[in-house]
Formats: sequence, C-alpha cells, structure tokens
Amino acid sequence: MVEAADIPDKLDELEESSADSKTRQWVAIFISALAVVLAICSMGGGNSTKDMMNANIAVNDTYAFYQAKNIRQNELRLAADQLNALKGSSLWMPIETGRWVDERVQAYNAQIEKYESDPKSGEGKTELLVKAKEFEKVRDHAAAQDPFFDYAEALIQIAIVLASASLVGGRRWVLYLAYVFAGIGLVLTLNAFFLFVALPA
Repeated sequence: MVEAADIPDKLDELEESSADSKTRQWVAIFISALAVVLAICSMGGGNSTKDMMNANIAVNDTYAFYQAKNIRQNELRLAADQLNALKGSSLWMPIETGRWVDERVQAYNAQIEKYESDPKSGEGKTELLVKAKEFEKVRDHAAAQDPFFDYAEALIQIAIVLASASLVGGRRWVLYLAYVFAGIGLVLTLNAFFLFVALPA
C-alpha cells in the first residue's frame, strides 16, 4: 500500500530508471500530482468516517433522550389518571384535597405537553425527532461517501505503483494502465466529495 509519505522514494527510483529524461520528468510530475490527489482523498475519507461516527453517536443519544422523555410522559399520564380515578371514586373527599388533586393533575398535564413539544428549549419529543432525523441524514451521507473514498485511494495507489513500474520495466502500456487507474480514482474522489452517484443501500 502506497502512502503519500512514500512518494519521495518513488521519485528517487525514477532517477535511477533507464527511461529517457523527458519520460522520467513526465512520470515524476504525474506521480507528484497523484500524491496530491491521494492526500486529499485520504483526508476526505478520514473526515467522512469521523462524520459518520459522530452523527451515529448523536442519533443514538437523541433517540435515547426521546425515549426517556416518552417514559417520563407515560409515568405522568398514569399518575394523572390515578389521581382522577381516586377523586372520582371518593364520595367524601374534602374540598381542599379535591383542589390539590386538580392542581396536581393540571401540573402533570402541563408537563406532559412540555415533554411532547418544547420549542423554547428544543428538547420536546417533537423537536428531538427532527434533530434525530437531521443527524441520520448526516450519518447516511457520510456513509454513502466512505466507500468511494476507499475505492479511489486504492486505485490511485495502484496508479502510482504502475507509473513507477512503467519506467523500471520500460513498458509504455503499463503507464497507460496507470492513467486509466488514475482517471477512475480521480472520478471516484470527485464523486466521494460531491456524491453525484450513490451506491444502492
């Protein structure tokens, strides 16, 4: 596997090859250009992996927070129902106690509504679902980019090796093959960044 740091060694090998000077110069420029593309592709691949992991953590945390709100909401509903049932079944409940029950039920219902939607804090269930969907989009986009970066890196590394081998072996067709791999790698790198085409899920 060729890394961007290995490129100077490859260029040194070109100096010792038997190819003519113009060909050596062209291949050196070609390999240097591929090294730049490889570095950009590696950076993009690393970033997409980080984005995917961070977004996945955010998705899990947001859904866990949503579930906690949902559980608490159900507990308050049950508590309000129990108080209403207690008040309804008690014929001799003192007025003060009845008022207290009504206040508690009203407070529980207000909190239930706040758990459902709280635009001010952005932490109601409705808002949390929207956040989770946004994080899912980020995660899915990064996941769609990742394989293209991997394929592009592999093809560019192969192109670098083939370009070096074309001088050592003196075979022109090997250099042409390097051009093909480099071209496909460049297209895949561009597609990884801009995602013109995505692999089927």
